[in-house]
Amino acid sequence: MIVLIAPEKDIPNEIEILQQLFKEGLEYYHFRKPEKNYEEHVAYLNQVDEKYHDRIITHYFHELINEFNLKGIHFQEQKRRDALENGSEYFIGLDMIGKMMSSSFHEPEELANCDIEFDYHLLSPVFSSISKKGYEGRGFDVNHIDKTIIGIGGINTDTVQETLALGFQGIGVLGGVWNTENPVESFKNIKRHYEECTTK
Repeated sequence: MIVLIAPEKDIPNEIEILQQLFKEGLEYYHFRKPEKNYEEHVAYLNQVDEKYHDRIITHYFHELINEFNLKGIHFQEQKRRDALENGSEYFIGLDMIGKMMSSSFHEPEELANCDIEFDYHLLSPVFSSISKKGYEGRGFDVNHIDKTIIGIGGINTDTVQETLALGFQGIGVLGGVWNTENPVESFKNIKRHYEECTTK
């Protein structure tokens, strides 16, 4: 499973690149745009071909799931603590039938002990981040945790195999795609490498 996280700030031709990535087999796109307001989120989604909406997981404005046929919603760490750990009232008014739910974690113990049933969990930073300077990798080994965990932080073709050996069921990529000269080619290389590692 490969998760691609959106670049925080828009980049030139982003929507066009994104649609090419979908064509190349991207199935999990984390729509994370902290500086965009609700209307800007709607405008962004309206630029993406409708047939790809069911591959998009939104980090902000979870109510977008009622208006667009999105894949699901994501809870960042603080949002999870604030909204979910005090009961299920958060979901009143959200049409979650058939939708996925994920969350971010930065400590394996907290992830292991979390009672909320997420479809998958993002754990970071596994390796030193490509997109965030000074974000040092911690080389988490999660082989002992029986949950679907996606490793994030410093993931590129060189670190895919090691990530899987550490017990992760998938990889999360940001800088390894968006911070390269050709994001589509970078994604294709990472995907090919990932498939080789998982079919051995």
